[in-house]
Amino acid sequence: MARIAGVNIPTNKRVEIALRYIHGIGPAKAREITSKVGISAERRVADLTDAEVIQIRETIDSEHTVEGDLRREVSMNIKRLMDLGCYRGLRHRRRLPVRGQRTHTNARTRKGPAKAIAGKKK
Repeated sequence: MARIAGVNIPTNKRVEIALRYIHGIGPAKAREITSKVGISAERRVADLTDAEVIQIRETIDSEHTVEGDLRREVSMNIKRLMDLGCYRGLRHRRRLPVRGQRTHTNARTRKGPAKAIAGKKK
C-alpha cells in the first residue's frame, strides 16, 4: 500500500482514481499529476515502482496544497469571515446555508434534524 501525503491509497485501483483519496486532489489534479510524472492512465498503484511513488509524492508536496494544510487553510478562511462579521461569516456562525439557498423548507443538511415545536398542531 502506497502512502502519499499521509494517506494510504488503495493498491488495486488505477493511479488516477487512487490519488483522489487525498483531500484536495480531484479528477483534474490527478490527471495533471500523472501526466507530469509520465504514468499512463491504465496503470495500477500496485504496478508502480518505488521511484514513481516518490516522484508522485514530490510533485504533490511541491505544487499542491493537500490534506492537513488545506483543511487548516479552509478553516482559517471561515474563521476570518466569522471574525469580520460579514454576511457569509454570520451565516457560518448561525450554521445556516452560506450560498443563498432557501431555508423555509429544506436546508436540513446544514441545520440538522428537524426540532419539534411544542404545542404546534394542525
